[in-house]
Amino acid sequence: MRFTSLVIELIRARPKLVVWLVVVLQAMLWLLVSLLVYRSPPGDLATVIALGREYRVGTDLGPPLAFWLADIAFRAAGNHVFGVYLLAQICSISTFWTLYLLARATVGVQQAVLAVLLTMTVLAFSAPGLEFGPLVLARPIWALLLLHSWQLIGQNRRNAWFAWSIEAGLLLLTTSAAIILLALVVGFALTTARGRRTLMSFDALFALLVIAVLSLPYLIWLIRADVPVIPHWPAVADLGGRAVHGVELLGGLLLASLGIAIVSTFNSGWFDRTQEEAPVIFRPPVDPAARDFVYFFAFAPALAGCLISGLYDLDRVVGGAGIVLLMSGLAVIVACGDLIYLRRQQILRTAWAAMILAPALGVIVATLFVPWTASSEVVTSLPATAIGHFFDDSFERRTNRRLSAVSGDAQLATLISLSPTRPHLFLAATPERTPWLNLDRFNQTGGVVVWRASDTDGTPPPDIAKLFPGLAPEVPQTFDRLVDGRQPSLRIGWAVVRPKVP
Repeated sequence: MRFTSLVIELIRARPKLVVWLVVVLQAMLWLLVSLLVYRSPPGDLATVIALGREYRVGTDLGPPLAFWLADIAFRAAGNHVFGVYLLAQICSISTFWTLYLLARATVGVQQAVLAVLLTMTVLAFSAPGLEFGPLVLARPIWALLLLHSWQLIGQNRRNAWFAWSIEAGLLLLTTSAAIILLALVVGFALTTARGRRTLMSFDALFALLVIAVLSLPYLIWLIRADVPVIPHWPAVADLGGRAVHGVELLGGLLLASLGIAIVSTFNSGWFDRTQEEAPVIFRPPVDPAARDFVYFFAFAPALAGCLISGLYDLDRVVGGAGIVLLMSGLAVIVACGDLIYLRRQQILRTAWAAMILAPALGVIVATLFVPWTASSEVVTSLPATAIGHFFDDSFERRTNRRLSAVSGDAQLATLISLSPTRPHLFLAATPERTPWLNLDRFNQTGGVVVWRASDTDGTPPPDIAKLFPGLAPEVPQTFDRLVDGRQPSLRIGWAVVRPKVP
């Protein structure tokens, strides 16, 4: 007897509903994780918010748009980082919905849902869930740029030029990899007759003007700051090691795509001994130009990113795994043919759900159990709110002024910069990263200097004592992590630099 699950029927009858359900539920999952186990921001998120508070046109971490939006979301949530978590999930939902629209234009409505589901298994392991920043913001912008690129090249829709130009400008204001990504789009257009006709139109000139206007402030900042856009070419002797590094990055991308291989294996007909006819997801024949478009942007960004990152010895793939793997699920769907049989439906649902849940469950397990089994500290377990409130109140009680600046240990100072008074962050060890303050101005306006204390005396470490001579340490303050485990107590030494009377 033939059996078709409710999920399959929903994909056939209500594909939009299925897409909205899965992407919103995934977003709610990560927001729940933040409420349960995050006491401080993950990764570099605190730094992103602290730099965004200054509204600089550019920073050493790249273009400014993600930093500005992070500060806006933080303020809109009442100076609570949950607003930035919510912004990250809005970016995730926008990315998958735009991918669905692009897939619908190339493989039809029903198979577009499958493309989104496959891509979710890839990005679940390769893209940050809550760590908002340039890599997260660039994903929906890149997805929109691809959608409108296909509308221009494949569908000859001239009205897409305006949106395309805006997205290209915003991408340049979001990530340093934008130039490479835009070069890939232009390169693909030049390889096709449709694309060359599109680029030869007058609309392309107007789009170029819009892009120049949007990116001009950041370009001026780059010139004035004398920031090298292209790293130095490596020595010939280093090329072998760099090539190995590039292959390792490519291997990491393949590992992140393992979810697609697992789902495809479960769905294969190699070991199907039943006689039941599997339900079919149908699509109209794919336009050869659409096939080329999907394959190109599924492979070219990943290969180019690994090549450049390997050549210049970068830590991660240029553009981020979330961008270079964005089209991987759609590419698999295109390769599967006009008829896709869905076998072992219960196993497929279970495997897919497990891959979506695994990263979130991994975060929870690591937060609760790593402190008991390892000496490494779980960054998100630090009580950022309690730390910020303590130093806000302590400075105001001693000086009768609001805390205006914080320095010392970079990690602790960055967390305190998120406190309700929003003090300026001053990284005294690397002052070029915080050009809005210098040592003289910090001593003039006053602030708090913090460090990790190893004893109850609270003596500052030599590097901080050298940067801030004459510090009078206060009694160190102890804070409880979410889970202390076998780790020593979090003891923070601190000193107040009193503001100079004008």
